[in-house]
Amino acid sequence: MTTTVIDGNVAGDGGTRRRLPRIPLIDQARGVALIAMAIYHFTWDLGYFGYIDPETATTGGWRLFARAIAGSFLFLVGFSLVLGHRNGFHMWPFLLRFGKIALAAAAITIATWFAFPQTFIFFGILHAIAAASLIGLLFLRLPVAVTLLVAAAVVTAPFYLRAPVFDHPALWWVGLSPNPPRSNDYVPLLPWLAPVLLGIAAARLFVASPLPERLAGFGTATKGWWKSLLEKAGRHSLAIYLIHQPVLIALVYGFSLVVPPPAADPAAGYTKSCMRACSNERDAGFCQSFCGCTLERLVGDNLFADLNRGAIDVTTDERIATISSQCTANAEAGSDLKE
Repeated sequence: MTTTVIDGNVAGDGGTRRRLPRIPLIDQARGVALIAMAIYHFTWDLGYFGYIDPETATTGGWRLFARAIAGSFLFLVGFSLVLGHRNGFHMWPFLLRFGKIALAAAAITIATWFAFPQTFIFFGILHAIAAASLIGLLFLRLPVAVTLLVAAAVVTAPFYLRAPVFDHPALWWVGLSPNPPRSNDYVPLLPWLAPVLLGIAAARLFVASPLPERLAGFGTATKGWWKSLLEKAGRHSLAIYLIHQPVLIALVYGFSLVVPPPAADPAAGYTKSCMRACSNERDAGFCQSFCGCTLERLVGDNLFADLNRGAIDVTTDERIATISSQCTANAEAGSDLKE
C-alpha cells in the first residue's frame, strides 16, 4: 500500500505476515479529498479576483471546511504509512516518496514567494505531510494507546505551550507562536500532527481485524466510471495537487478578462480591515466608533485615496497618527458615556 497520502503508488509487502490486498476505498477517499480541496481553492480564487468577498474562504464554514480537508489528507498519511510498512520498513520506497513530497513542498514555497511575497507558503500541507511522515515512523510499532495519548497531547499543546520564543520565523513551523504568521496555507506541526497519529492508530486496529479482506472487493462488482476516476486521482494525488491550483487560477483569470469582477468599495474594504485589526484589542462598540471616525477624517482631509494606493506610510505619517489619536479619544469618550 502507499506510504503517504500524496503518492498512490504501491509499496510491496514483504515478510511472512498476512498480505493485505489493495483497498479501493482508500484511493477513492483520497480522490474525494482532492475534489473537496479543489472546491475550496476555487472559492479562494474567486475571492482573490474579487468575484466574492476575499475573506469568504478564510472565515466561517469555509474555514472549517478547509481544516476538515487538511485533516482528512493527514489522517490518510498516517493510515497509509501503516499499510505500507506493516511487514517491515521499506526504506527506498519511503525515501523516494518523501523526496518527491519534499521537493514539491520546496517548489510551492519558491513559487508562492514570488506570487504572494507577503503571505507565501513556508509550511503548508505538503511540508506538514513530509515532516509528519518522518515522525510517524516512530509510532508504527508503539502501542495504539501510546499513539492516542500523544495525539491528544499534540492537540492540546497549542493551548498551553505558546510562548514568545516561538515567534521567531525559524520556529513558526512548530505552531506555538502567540502571533501566528500570515500565510496562504499554514499547517504547523502542532496541532496537525494529531490527524496523522490518529490515522496510524486507526490503521493499526484496521490491519488487526478482518476488515481489509472484506473491504478489498467492496463495490468492485458495481464500480462505475466515477469510482474508477476517484481511484486514479487518489493514486496520482501529488501531481493533481501541484497542477490543479495553477489551472484554476488561469481559468478564473481568463474569465475575468471577459467578465471583469465588480469594482470593490474601498470604504467598505477599509472599514472591514480596520474592524478586524481593532477587534483583536478592543470591544465592538469602540471599534465601530473608531473605524467610522477615522474613515470620516481620512475622507474629509483628502487622505483616503492616497492611503488606498499606498502613497502614505501609516507608521510614520504624523497626519495618520493625529487622526488615530483623536478618534481613539472620541471612541473612548463614547464608551465612557455608555457605561
